[in-house]
Amino acid sequence: MPFIRACKALATCLLALAAGTPAFAQGETSSFPQRPVKLIVPFAPGGSTDIVARLVADKMQASLGQAVVVDNRAGGGGAIGSEAVARAEPDGYTIGIGTVSTLAVNPILLKASRVDPLKDFAPITALASVPSVFMVHPDFPGGRSFRQVLAEVRAKPDAYNMGSSGPGSISHLIIEAMNADLKIKLRHVPYRGMAPAMTAVLAGDTQVATDQYPSSAAYIKSGKLIPFAVGAHRRLEALPEVPTLKELGHADLNELAITWFGIVAPARTPAAVQKKLLDAATAALRDPALLARLKELGMEPAADTPEAFRAQIASALERNRRIVQAAHISAE
Repeated sequence: MPFIRACKALATCLLALAAGTPAFAQGETSSFPQRPVKLIVPFAPGGSTDIVARLVADKMQASLGQAVVVDNRAGGGGAIGSEAVARAEPDGYTIGIGTVSTLAVNPILLKASRVDPLKDFAPITALASVPSVFMVHPDFPGGRSFRQVLAEVRAKPDAYNMGSSGPGSISHLIIEAMNADLKIKLRHVPYRGMAPAMTAVLAGDTQVATDQYPSSAAYIKSGKLIPFAVGAHRRLEALPEVPTLKELGHADLNELAITWFGIVAPARTPAAVQKKLLDAATAALRDPALLARLKELGMEPAADTPEAFRAQIASALERNRRIVQAAHISAE
């Protein structure tokens, strides 16, 4: 009898493997989680992605009944942490934060990236989005409206500079997309991160800039930078007079300028486990304290279905690939 039971157990394991589903899934998904869940953030602590991850992780614990522990795996522009999630055991105990950079830029540009976001991940849900603001230095000649800035830049091709956080960054893609969509010629100046890029525009070394609104708000309020458009789902409460790029007729550029991030799990994570993670994240994003904190940070909650999140990733990949190919962008 023991031999027969052993044979049956082995057969069950083999069937599960053949189906591409971990053997444990049949018996453990109903009681998931039985131990803490690790949430990998592919960037260093302190940034907007890390802040949101910690806020959501804290609230997810209440629904899951287990701790959700944030694990920062910085390096490679997010590629190291992203690959750690993709290669983790698909049991729901290791999940990660996916961003527009790690899911829709790195796979296109980084030679070292070995992750296919549509094959290696099971999208759980989007979490939040962050609007961007387009600005000029106060010494920029002419008017301050979108059309006035556009007219000035068009009148003087290659006369004005715009900094990015580096070759192949999302800010680099935005510059190239602006040149193509708006029929202008801004000179791209790459820096090693957005902090030095913003220092350059504040000093007047570059004249046009874009950055996430939360990082730029203080400079706008003090008059050190003048906003002329925003990349956002709607006009910002803090800048009601500044139009979105979408309402100005540039919907694709508007979408490109919105930073977003969400939760992903390794592909082949059991559907029942994915559903529990989705329910926990969705519940977290309904928490009044968390929503108030996101608003304070200038972010917007973006809870959505896994299908919608997958479609968002696919759409961003397609758009970014077009931009990269048209502008011959390299991350090198």
